[in-house]
Amino acid sequence: MTRYTVVARALHWIMAALIIANLVLGFAHEALPRDWGVMPLHKSIGLTVLALTVCRIVWRLTHRPPFLPKEMPGWEKSAAHVTHLAFYALMLVVPLSGWIMTSAGSRPLTWFALFDVPKFAVGREDALTSLAHESHELLPWLWSALLLLHIGAALRHHLVLKDDVLRRMT
Repeated sequence: MTRYTVVARALHWIMAALIIANLVLGFAHEALPRDWGVMPLHKSIGLTVLALTVCRIVWRLTHRPPFLPKEMPGWEKSAAHVTHLAFYALMLVVPLSGWIMTSAGSRPLTWFALFDVPKFAVGREDALTSLAHESHELLPWLWSALLLLHIGAALRHHLVLKDDVLRRMT
């Protein structure tokens, strides 16, 4: 069995936890009390996901992942590659769209209240702000669906096919 590197596995699981937590916070933020500080936490986690994504892309470009099993059908390999590319796109676009939206507002953007994060030079009525807002509301639904597909596929490989696909990342 070939496995991902320790760094790749750590980035995968840390980011998985952060992304799932942020999806939950994003979907539930209106139902939660304002004094819980959900949105500052959501924004800080989003910025963290964005920074870790850049690290992950650099790592991925400099370290080959293990090959998928030879017995895996071509369509499954293609689906896995397309899904992973979509994850990378979402890990960039969703946090960036949130950053752009926040930049159009009057409140400061901070990272876990430790320091201010610079804002983009955008206004509330800018086309980019509007696109960011729409993207930030719609893409998390796609992300959630892809996550369910990804988790389901990993469990299928582990529980049904009994191959090493999941073990490569654990």
